[in-house]
Amino acid sequence: MTTDDDLTAARSGDEEAFGRLVTRHRRELVAHCYRMLGSPQDAEDALQETLLAAWRGLPGFEGRSSLRTWLYRVATSVCLRQARRRPRLLSPDAGPPRSDVADLGEPVPGPVWLEPLPGDLVDDEDPATAYLRRESVELAFVAALQHLPATQRAVLLLREVLGYSATEAAALLATTPASVNSALQRARAAVAGQTSRSSQQAELARLGDAGRAALVDRFVGAWERADVPALLDLLTEDVRFTMPPLPAWFAGRTDVGRFLTDRVFATPWRLRPAPVNASIGLLCEQYADGGWHPGSVTVLGLRDGRVDWIAGFVDPALHRLFGTGSAGDR
Repeated sequence: MTTDDDLTAARSGDEEAFGRLVTRHRRELVAHCYRMLGSPQDAEDALQETLLAAWRGLPGFEGRSSLRTWLYRVATSVCLRQARRRPRLLSPDAGPPRSDVADLGEPVPGPVWLEPLPGDLVDDEDPATAYLRRESVELAFVAALQHLPATQRAVLLLREVLGYSATEAAALLATTPASVNSALQRARAAVAGQTSRSSQQAELARLGDAGRAALVDRFVGAWERADVPALLDLLTEDVRFTMPPLPAWFAGRTDVGRFLTDRVFATPWRLRPAPVNASIGLLCEQYADGGWHPGSVTVLGLRDGRVDWIAGFVDPALHRLFGTGSAGDR
């Protein structure tokens, strides 16, 4: 059946036809919701609410815009309601870096932390926009978005990631093109102030496939051997180590090295590479009580061929986002 056939059938109450229609847009809608909300789980909840609202509203869809644009309107409206009540942070937002590796603070509960995005949810199916779409789910960019008011966040994404014109974005947000342009200027300035580092897509391109593989092999090997000097050789001088939901984080090779030596390598680890946030990711397990257990989902940030950010998400439940409760055997 064609899209028009499915649309006609769905308007008449055919749920299977509706399922075929929305399946074509599911991944890109999930990615849009993630950019808005900073959490794959919140994004999935927002998608389900979007699909329910779309199903109920489909009889009134008059086709004056494409179905894709209409779905983005519904999804953006859902995300705006959620984004206004759910801030998403990283450890540096909770306070300055620490030097005392003995005190990591108590885990901060609740939906307050930015979460990693599995690579298979990145909507890069269109080769013409794949590079930009991957940049737009990088950890630093999504973190910067969370500092924007919800409407500015939506405007920036609609205009610069999804490519809608000011007039189209205004229609999606029920506002004026002038308001959209004003919000876009403020959002651009704010995000630029939060993201001084280069994009990870550019860093990975400079490394090339062979360079990337070599860096990952060296990092994983040094980590699994608990070889702190070898790890430090791979880090920039100003490296950051963050680990929500713990508020503690460390900055600089000296403090990060001490944290690795005194705390991280108190137990053995094994690591499995996996794409996370369109960047180098690692699913990490710790050995304890006679077995391997989920430890963290880690994203490596790069600058000039070295690691300048180890973003470890230490909630073991996050491993389920990657289709497993543990990293599994290698």
